[in-house]
Amino acid sequence: MSHPTDEIPDSVPPGNGSLGPDEPPTLAAEDDSPAFEVEEQTPDGGPPMTSARPAPEPKPEAESEPESEPDATASVVDDDEEKIELVWYVLKVQSSREDTIRDALERRVKIQGLERYFSRIVVPTEKITEIRNNKKRIVERKTYPGYIMVEMELNEKTWFTVRETPGVGDFVGAHGTPTKMTETEVNQMLGQETAKTDKVPTIRINVERGDRVKIKDGPFENFEGTVEEVIEARGLVKVMLIIFNRPTPVDLEYWQVEPI
Repeated sequence: MSHPTDEIPDSVPPGNGSLGPDEPPTLAAEDDSPAFEVEEQTPDGGPPMTSARPAPEPKPEAESEPESEPDATASVVDDDEEKIELVWYVLKVQSSREDTIRDALERRVKIQGLERYFSRIVVPTEKITEIRNNKKRIVERKTYPGYIMVEMELNEKTWFTVRETPGVGDFVGAHGTPTKMTETEVNQMLGQETAKTDKVPTIRINVERGDRVKIKDGPFENFEGTVEEVIEARGLVKVMLIIFNRPTPVDLEYWQVEPI
């Protein structure tokens, strides 16, 4: 008598959930289609629907944009600064008002925000020693009365700023064109000014050769004579006096004589 389990009907199709003696369990086949498409059977037996799996969102690229803007701006500023050309020019101004005009120009430059286009505004001067009322004093004398020196970048704005300053006549130059000072001229004028601030002030003597003078101090006090030579470097005056009815040259300190 055979056991009921030993009989397997031939009509049972494979894959319907029954297991054969040598068959492993049937599993759903893995979907080898692309990961972003999946076919699904509709409940009413209609055509399958394809659902798309959401693709990964691209990374925003706007994060790198703000970094480029500051660099471009900085390069423009640097380029502008490199293009500034500071050159020395000479201005014709009202005489005896050089210091006032210089101060007025400096104020205008500051108010208009043009400091980067101006380096120095100079009134060339020198120090001298003079005697007045038997008193020695050191005074400052303008080397080039009626002129001031300006180191600047010449453009439309700076040109109008200079020309509209009260007391300024014009730039020194031919046919209305400002003339640039040569390196030799600048070094000479600035070198003189620097050297004069370090050395002993120049002595100013108020008499010249041929002037009649009176001696006011020393062994020849109240003698009168004629100036033969003025030695400014040593502060001496050579005067021809009549001593014992003979013309006699005498070297005197500049402060010992006064014009008659």
